[in-house]
Amino acid sequence: MKIFRGFQHPGIAPACALTIGNFDGVHRGHQAMLALLRSEAQHRGVPSCVLTFEPHPRDYFAAATGRAELAPARIGTLRDKLEELARCGIDQTVVLPFDARLASQPPEGFIDDVLIRGLGVRYVLVGDDFRFGAKRAGDYALLDASGSARGFDVARMNSYEVRGLRVSSSAVREALGRGDLEAVGRLLGRTYAISGHVVHGRKLGRELGFRTLNLRFSHWKPAASGIFVVRVHGLTERPVEGVANLGVRPSLDPNDVNGGRVLLETHCFDWPASLGADGGYGKIVRVELLHKLHDELKYDGLDALMKGINQDCDDARRFLASMHAETHRQTTRDRI
Repeated sequence: MKIFRGFQHPGIAPACALTIGNFDGVHRGHQAMLALLRSEAQHRGVPSCVLTFEPHPRDYFAAATGRAELAPARIGTLRDKLEELARCGIDQTVVLPFDARLASQPPEGFIDDVLIRGLGVRYVLVGDDFRFGAKRAGDYALLDASGSARGFDVARMNSYEVRGLRVSSSAVREALGRGDLEAVGRLLGRTYAISGHVVHGRKLGRELGFRTLNLRFSHWKPAASGIFVVRVHGLTERPVEGVANLGVRPSLDPNDVNGGRVLLETHCFDWPASLGADGGYGKIVRVELLHKLHDELKYDGLDALMKGINQDCDDARRFLASMHAETHRQTTRDRI
């Protein structure tokens, strides 16, 4: 998949079949839409294209108005979104910076500047609640009328449901917020995971005997937080199991080396000897969140923190043992 920051690049296809949205989480509803987009693109002999935004429009308005509560909790990083779009077989993705100019652009200007002159759309697929342009003035009816007048097709896809529940990014955020990773998996169609570069931290974990892999996020408001049983991919050929803290670490100094930012700190139970002591730094890893143990806790001192970490490790190992036992029973039943 080709990735472009903005649409004024020589490598962008001169024509495309397009869908537009934030695609936070790339859940099963998104996946169904992307499958339809690919089919329509193939029929027309043009590449499939996703137009998405960074920052999220609601992030922009939260910052512009000084109202932090308007910013949505993020399901995934931009890296995760782009990887999932590539897995869905999309040919190109355009990441458009959401700024003051775009926020104030009328719907007709967006159609002319971005869709027609910028991307050469032949087909546009949107969701049933799609709005665009300044003050969300543009809707499906306006887009459809413009398509008829300007020579591109427009289609709308209805909501996608799983077990009677409308699949949406909001539903995924709510499930992550309550720690229901089984529900998250049903909505996403896969295990929830976060990826990123391993960075240096305070290295307090080493002092306590619990070395960690640290992933730092530019976004301060993840949809999930707490202590999780995890599986790490990308260190070696085989995944490594462990326990992780996703959040702001309330037991530590907020002025530490990470500046009080959100981290995903993962302690691997069996550190691959082939990596050496510092072999994880700089690697891109993917951390699957398998089960939530509890919310973040504030401990009274390092002794209490160490005791809490030991308990989390014990609880995580018990969960993993039960998961492996269930997998073995299922495999045995399948063979019979």
